[in-house]
Amino acid sequence: MNMDLTSITEQMPDFRSHLEAREWFSSQFPNRFLLRSEDSLDGKRVYYYHIVKNPEVYQQYMESFSKTEGHEITNVETFESYSTVEISEDGNVSLSI
Repeated sequence: MNMDLTSITEQMPDFRSHLEAREWFSSQFPNRFLLRSEDSLDGKRVYYYHIVKNPEVYQQYMESFSKTEGHEITNVETFESYSTVEISEDGNVSLSI
C-alpha cells in the first residue's frame, strides 16, 4: 500500500488527548492502526502504535516473535512494512515516516 505519510502529518490536527489522536488515526487507517505497547515517560503515559503499510510482510514479522527459534531479518522491507506512531496522554504525536 502506497501511503503518503508526509501529507497525512500535514493534515493532522492538534490533539488534546491520546483518545482524540487515536480516533483520528483509526479513521485515517482503518484496520491498519494497531496498538503495540504503552509506557510511562516523565510521568506521562505514552502509547506506541504501528501504521501497517504492507500487511503481508508485517504479519510475517509479527508471527516471527511467537516462534521459539530465533528470527532473522535479511532486508529492510520488514521495517518498511510499518511506521511507528507515538502518542502521549496529552495528545502529542511523533510519527516515524
